[in-house]
Amino acid sequence: MGLQIERRGSKLCLRGTLPPRPGSDRLRPHQQRVPLDLPATPSGLKQAEQAVKIMTAQLIQNTFDWRQHLPVAGGKRLHQMDLAEKLKAFERHFLEHLAKASNPGAARTTWEKTYAPYLRKLEATARSHPHLTLTEAIYSTIQTIPAKARSRQVCCTALNALAQFLHLELPIDLKTLWGTYSPNKTQMRRLPSDEEILAGFDSIPNPTWRFVYGIMATYGLRNHEVFFCDYSALIQGEAEAAIEVLPTTKTGSHEVWPFYPEWVDRFRLRDVRLPPLNLDLSQTTLQRIGQQVATQFRRYEIPFSPYDLRHAWAVRTIHFGIPDTVAARMMGHSVAIHTRTYHRWITRRDQQQAVQTALERHQNRSSILGKLILDQSAPDQTLPDNTKH
Repeated sequence: MGLQIERRGSKLCLRGTLPPRPGSDRLRPHQQRVPLDLPATPSGLKQAEQAVKIMTAQLIQNTFDWRQHLPVAGGKRLHQMDLAEKLKAFERHFLEHLAKASNPGAARTTWEKTYAPYLRKLEATARSHPHLTLTEAIYSTIQTIPAKARSRQVCCTALNALAQFLHLELPIDLKTLWGTYSPNKTQMRRLPSDEEILAGFDSIPNPTWRFVYGIMATYGLRNHEVFFCDYSALIQGEAEAAIEVLPTTKTGSHEVWPFYPEWVDRFRLRDVRLPPLNLDLSQTTLQRIGQQVATQFRRYEIPFSPYDLRHAWAVRTIHFGIPDTVAARMMGHSVAIHTRTYHRWITRRDQQQAVQTALERHQNRSSILGKLILDQSAPDQTLPDNTKH
């Protein structure tokens, strides 16, 4: 079969011409060893012979994958782990990989909010139905979530990432199980009016939480972003009063300008005073920080959520005529999300306000244009009669 079983110390391994390992600079198959983690005993030898047959078939079918044979966590290989160990190995892999692309805090938040709940759900399914294979448990877990829920899509994304990590071939593509959820079908929010936002600010007795509220209303920040900003321009009294959201946050560094600008003074935002929360992302997450903001809103009986301030800011930029590309950049998301989400939320009140503003601009331009026409048509008394046109 082209493979040799070798004894190295007290363990057995295989040796043969194999494809290059991941990360190798070699381009062609060459002689390599595959550790089996089997004891050099008669029973270990029988298991090694079975491994030879399996590996030979993989090589013939061009399905041999080194990742199945390399240790991923604690010196174990995936095929040697139970489900709990596989999920733990996937968590370590996910956090290490994502932290390189963003930051540890954002990676941990994404894991806890988007992946961990559905992996725990999978583990519970497998535990309560031990007769199911892992593939069957994955499908069963997805089917427990209503087809019209957005969480169905999130669950499919999380479990598909797990399957890829485990090199598990799923006979049914999970995208076909996404369900019927669409953001265009979601119920639109009733956003607070400017007057309600001002009243909410005045109802908060604590000055540090008033600052958090005012910053979110004026700059459209996410709950946790308030605590990870460069407020130098505000503190130094710069007229533009732009702030910079730091790279530590969910979507990375971006600048934001105030809308309305006059709210900077109305909410006394140049006096930066933040609540003393634990911001050490090695001990907490961005999600937990954001949850503390939501808790305070409920404590002060604010009649809308913190995110409603962000959504109201987004609609406000539309009235100001800010291009979607600019507004989306300030909010830290894509233009597609911005257009799909916020242009749908323009209510009749918003439309009436926008139409009134446009008509006023039109009337102002018409008045100026009419005055210019009258000025140009009036005879110029300073010129001699023979030079007039």
